Amino acid sequence: MAGDRRFAAAGLTTMVALAMPALATAGGPVPLAVVAPAKTMGSMQASSQPMSMAAATHTVTPTMSTEQGQAAFAALQEIVRILEADPHTDWSKVNLDALREHLIDMSRVTLDAHAIVHRIPGGTRITVTGSGRTLAAIQRLLPQEAMHLNGMHGWQIAATRQPHGVVLTVTTSDPHEVAEIRGLGFAGILASGDFHPMHHLEIARGEPMM
Repeated sequence: MAGDRRFAAAGLTTMVALAMPALATAGGPVPLAVVAPAKTMGSMQASSQPMSMAAATHTVTPTMSTEQGQAAFAALQEIVRILEADPHTDWSKVNLDALREHLIDMSRVTLDAHAIVHRIPGGTRITVTGSGRTLAAIQRLLPQEAMHLNGMHGWQIAATRQPHGVVLTVTTSDPHEVAEIRGLGFAGILASGDFHPMHHLEIARGEPMM
């Protein structure tokens, strides 16, 4: 008898499943879905819920730090990798310490130098002063910057050494460029151009500046 009831229940479930598409097509009432035993549904929910929660909350835990910790160190590390990857690197000429000194100069001029900006016809004049290592950095770095930037965007740039620093003059004959020169100020003019990466590589390789 028990076997007959199980067979009849299975037959009824199959008949309902087969009849549902036809009833839906004919517009008739669709019977309620046959509910699986509570134990089976519970096991399905228990098996699917943890997986979805794990997928939603899964994060990748970093295993190695990627921050270099200091900008000059990161710049030096990048140059080292370039030199090591280049089979034509002449290690007898390489001078990473010279590049380090240059990066120190850049830091001193950018952060420690005192800059007074005056507007002049066609642009700006910037008096940059400092003392000690900062003064030496100003007098080394700014003439190089002027040489590299001169002519960019039609600018005329000159650096004149003074006892306590450098006078940087930036002018243009293009009225549209005057506003940009004045808006950039000392820091913006220093950061203009894209010659720095190549210049740093030249220093590290012991090559003359292009």
